[in-house]
Amino acid sequence: MRRIAKLGAYGLGIVALSLAAAAQTETAEAQQPGAPGAPVTITLQDALGRARANLPQFQAALVEVGLARQDRVQTRAAMLPSVSYTTSYLYTQGNGTPTGVFIANNAVHEYVSQGNAHQALNLGPGQMAEFRRAGAAVALARARAEIAARGLVVTVVQNYYGYVVSQRKYASAQQAAAEAQHFLTISQELERGGEVAHSDVIKAQLQFNQRRREVREASLAMDKARLGLAVLLFPNFSQDFSVVDDLRLAPPLPTLPEVAQMAQKNNAELRAAGAALRMAEREVQVAWAGHLPTLTVDWWYGIDADHFATYSGRVHNLGYAAQATLNIPVWNWGAIQSKVKQADLRRKQARLELTFAQKQALANLQGFYQEAATARAELDTLRNSAELAAESLRLTNLRYQAGEAMALEVVDAQNTLVLARNAYDDGEARYRLALANLQTLTGSF
Repeated sequence: MRRIAKLGAYGLGIVALSLAAAAQTETAEAQQPGAPGAPVTITLQDALGRARANLPQFQAALVEVGLARQDRVQTRAAMLPSVSYTTSYLYTQGNGTPTGVFIANNAVHEYVSQGNAHQALNLGPGQMAEFRRAGAAVALARARAEIAARGLVVTVVQNYYGYVVSQRKYASAQQAAAEAQHFLTISQELERGGEVAHSDVIKAQLQFNQRRREVREASLAMDKARLGLAVLLFPNFSQDFSVVDDLRLAPPLPTLPEVAQMAQKNNAELRAAGAALRMAEREVQVAWAGHLPTLTVDWWYGIDADHFATYSGRVHNLGYAAQATLNIPVWNWGAIQSKVKQADLRRKQARLELTFAQKQALANLQGFYQEAATARAELDTLRNSAELAAESLRLTNLRYQAGEAMALEVVDAQNTLVLARNAYDDGEARYRLALANLQTLTGSF
């Protein structure tokens, strides 16, 4: 009868633990973001949006895109005529003649007020190649920004679900400590009744001490994970948030042919390598254009007279002038050819990097997909192992109270349950991280 009573007490203890866990869950769900004093509830998508706004590395990639766009605007403007306006006054020391001391000047007092239209043209493909190089630079910056965005997803997923798993492990550690406390109580009562040896109590006490240490370590790991996630999420450091545990809602894994097709269309690494090669090819053209002549055309309209007026007596001061200059490079000590060689070296390196990126993409696709497939396949067995471990502990506790099991069996069952729970939690996080790594090649699916 006494063992039956203890069995009933054990069952009530488990029920109490379950009710307490349910109460904590209901309390967390009842807290809404808008409630006064309630923490902000953040989903994975919220975390991604916040990290994009706050992570300096990702913002730096976006700045590079903006800078590349402005470079393209500037190179396009260099191909078009420019208009400027100049006003100046020249005074020359007089010497009794109309021109004064300096023969280069037109008068003792000279006023210049003119508008100038200026156009400089390379007689080869240099300017157009420079414009196309700027366009390739924009494409390269965009591809790198996409790479940074996908890398950001991996970072956020790792930190977000790392914190979720740390919360689960902390809850598991607390539950394991409660089970160890219950086992210690049962062994002490059985010892007082003369049904077990004192060694069982010692073993139960050692197990309980170990579980208390694990609770502290799990709490420390959870705090560290929370701090790491907070740095990503908020512009000002804050820990007033909670996260949504959606690990069990992971998307399915597409087939390998589907993933390969998506990677072929959406691989940002290959786009970046291709844009870098196009940039290098345009740089070669720009460098070669240095061997060709440059034509400069200027047209002025305004006044250049000894009076700041449209008329000087009967003379009309307003007028225009034009000038065309052809600059032909003859000798520059090999500087232009050196630039050509530099550009050709960069082009060869860009080709090599593109080839390597193609091979690396194939290897990464195989590796990332196999990792995701393996993680997905193991989830069912990990879940089943956790369920079996829980059932094994329940049965072992019943056998121990009935005098049919040893204390070591109870301890072993408790350890097995903790390991199985943690392995299942780690397995779910591993699958999510594997999907995020795979999506660096394919984009979202």
